[in-house]
Amino acid sequence: MKIGNLELNERSAILAPMAGVADRAFRELCVSYGAGYVVSEMVSSKGLTMHDRKSKELLFLSEKERPAAAQIFGDNPEIMAKSAVACLEFRPEVIDINMGCPAPKIAGNGGGAALMKDPQKAEDIIRAVVDAVDIPVTVKIRAGWDKDSVNAVEMAQRAERAGASAVTVHGRTKMQMYAPPVDLGIIAQVKKSVDIPVIGNGDITDGLSAAKMLEETGCDMVMVGRGALGRPWVFSQIQAFLNHEAILPEPPVSERMTVMVRHIRLLCQYKGERVGIREARKHAAWYIKGIRGAAKYRQQVGALESIEQLEELAYTICRENL
Repeated sequence: MKIGNLELNERSAILAPMAGVADRAFRELCVSYGAGYVVSEMVSSKGLTMHDRKSKELLFLSEKERPAAAQIFGDNPEIMAKSAVACLEFRPEVIDINMGCPAPKIAGNGGGAALMKDPQKAEDIIRAVVDAVDIPVTVKIRAGWDKDSVNAVEMAQRAERAGASAVTVHGRTKMQMYAPPVDLGIIAQVKKSVDIPVIGNGDITDGLSAAKMLEETGCDMVMVGRGALGRPWVFSQIQAFLNHEAILPEPPVSERMTVMVRHIRLLCQYKGERVGIREARKHAAWYIKGIRGAAKYRQQVGALESIEQLEELAYTICRENL
């Protein structure tokens, strides 16, 4: 699959731009397991144009996580264009525009999925960003705002008309948030309505669900979000399945704990131990999900204060789950 001149392995999966999760440490880890492409956490266009330090930290892209896109959000075409130019400092291969985030603090201020309610403004934003940069621009949308205004086809057509190189469709409305079901039909309709690549998103958790998305929608590639939480190896599972190599099982507890420690060590390396360990608590809770004794371990996860405590907990979990 090609996004502009960028060639991607269509039998791999893309890591979704999950705020507060898909940071540098997690992106690098997912790429090491076969993610074919990653998208940064979403960054405020206003924050970028005001030279906000945190916004710039979110956009840092290392050589271990490429190809990668920088994702921006906002509701003003001029500011979005300026922020796209500011992103170029970090040498992303692609600029991605968030028009699908359902979070109240984003959509409630006119950004993210709120743009599904104003297709003309959305088109104006896309065109402004496309005109401002010389790298491909993509757009991430939802099925629509609610069940009575499913307009992903119109949004995708406008995106293509404005110069977007690809569109990602999350098969849920904004009002659904993350509740089932995912509407594969609307993704299929989008695919039939545009000539640019379409990426399918929603409830991809393994090779089988990835293959189902590809087969039933005709989309060009799949994007994994929550299915990767505490499971970066899902990208290996998807790639193996789509290449007809094998159905890879979930790794044993010992391997899961090894990956968890590796992940948190990276997190602490990049953000410092004080911030890293605080953020590690949610990741550790995802890594231990489904393990025997998980409820007990979750209490200990919530009290983590150091990398040494995490390593001790990982060792205990391995010993008690032999």
